[in-house]
Amino acid sequence: MTDTTPTSQTAAVDTGLVERRSIEWVPLTERRGNPKSLFSLWFMSNANITTLATGMLGAALGASFTISTLAILLGAAVGTVFTAFHSAQGPQLGLPQMIQSRAQFGYRGVALICMIVVFSLVGFNMFNQMLGAEIFVKTTGGEMNVLWYAIISGLALMLAIFGYHWIHRTQKWLTWMFLLTFGLVSVAAIFMVPLSAEQISFSGFTWVSFLVQFGAAASYALGWAPYVSDYSRYLPPETKPGKALAYTYGGVFVGMSWLMILGAFVAAAFTSGDPIGAVEQLANDVLPGSGTVLLLSALPGLVAVITVNIYAAGMELITTADSIRPVKPTLAVRMIACSLIAVTAFIGASVSSGEFLDNFGSFLVILLYVLVPWTSVNLVDYYFVRRGNYVVAEIFRANGVYGNWGWRGMVAYVVGLLTMVPFVVTTWWVGPVASGLGDADIALFVGLVTSAITYLVLARTLDLDAERAAVEAERADTGIQVVTFGR
Repeated sequence: MTDTTPTSQTAAVDTGLVERRSIEWVPLTERRGNPKSLFSLWFMSNANITTLATGMLGAALGASFTISTLAILLGAAVGTVFTAFHSAQGPQLGLPQMIQSRAQFGYRGVALICMIVVFSLVGFNMFNQMLGAEIFVKTTGGEMNVLWYAIISGLALMLAIFGYHWIHRTQKWLTWMFLLTFGLVSVAAIFMVPLSAEQISFSGFTWVSFLVQFGAAASYALGWAPYVSDYSRYLPPETKPGKALAYTYGGVFVGMSWLMILGAFVAAAFTSGDPIGAVEQLANDVLPGSGTVLLLSALPGLVAVITVNIYAAGMELITTADSIRPVKPTLAVRMIACSLIAVTAFIGASVSSGEFLDNFGSFLVILLYVLVPWTSVNLVDYYFVRRGNYVVAEIFRANGVYGNWGWRGMVAYVVGLLTMVPFVVTTWWVGPVASGLGDADIALFVGLVTSAITYLVLARTLDLDAERAAVEAERADTGIQVVTFGR
């Protein structure tokens, strides 16, 4: 395996058109950019038809527009907190999110979390491709889903291979296009598409519909957490963590809230469960004949978010392979990893039926359950236990300071999952406590608290003084100056 650690300032500089790095540490000579770019990247990653469809889940259970909006805003506010705090880690460490998680789960142990993330990203991309194909069918009349999947995934794969900087640039350009299309339609709809009095009230409020929409919004926001720092790791280490956090939070919250609320709006206005048809009808009501144009303008956003997922899942796949057997992180390896993810999602979408679309809400709930203990352990370790002090070189060494199996993180993760079980609410099974609460789903909060407490207790056995001494020695050798949170 080639040296991927911060041993010197003379590391080769990656200045090519195509990004050559993947899971290795990003040298200081390649750190550039402004944290403002995080806003457009995460805004556009959320401003798409998939997000809009997620905002229709509450309405499907009878929630009014007002109830759905409140659940969306609260869910987005809660879920985005964790994603934003993860993003602030990227400039400080110059590492992908899951590579950094080796400090909590071990050199090999983190592979288990990586595979969960890969599974979730493939699932998201299957759903995204299905929606993209529906747009093609609606606008062209051609029932050629496999061809549409191939076009969408092929474009996304190409952009993912070009890598980090091109993804940032593309999301910035698409943000302006989105504002000119969906922005105008959204504003016009407020004045031109009326809602019934019942829809703008709390009539028919139930905790089940409210918490389903809340959980969907929270899990959607939290779903970015396992790879959010992948997209901030090229920023200079002197980047103030508060700025990286704020721009990420703003991008995710604004993009996601806007599109989910728009989804709740069209569901209320047209009593439709079809996101594509509802968007087309909304545009046509605002300006007759504009539905096709608005749908076509949504396609680049879907391709871009699939790109974000392919790129990140490729990182997780390389991390998994490297945790089993050392991998030389070349461009070819990254291309192969991204291609495998794209092909898997393409095949999955091609063989799936409409039931996958119907079960997307349940998919989001399960995703929330499995990610909550991980995010709790990672954030507690970074902000309260090790306080951002990691020996980066040791993260790349089996049997190093962080070990092959981070038993503390893994135990805390399992404890979090087990304590959530009585509180879970899915279409297949409802926990006994949740049943007693009228199917109210509070598993998120249970998992966060129990995982955090368990890890804090177990972390008392860490030799943090020895780790900090090694961190200071590494920073003195590399010249890294880390900015602490809040400065």
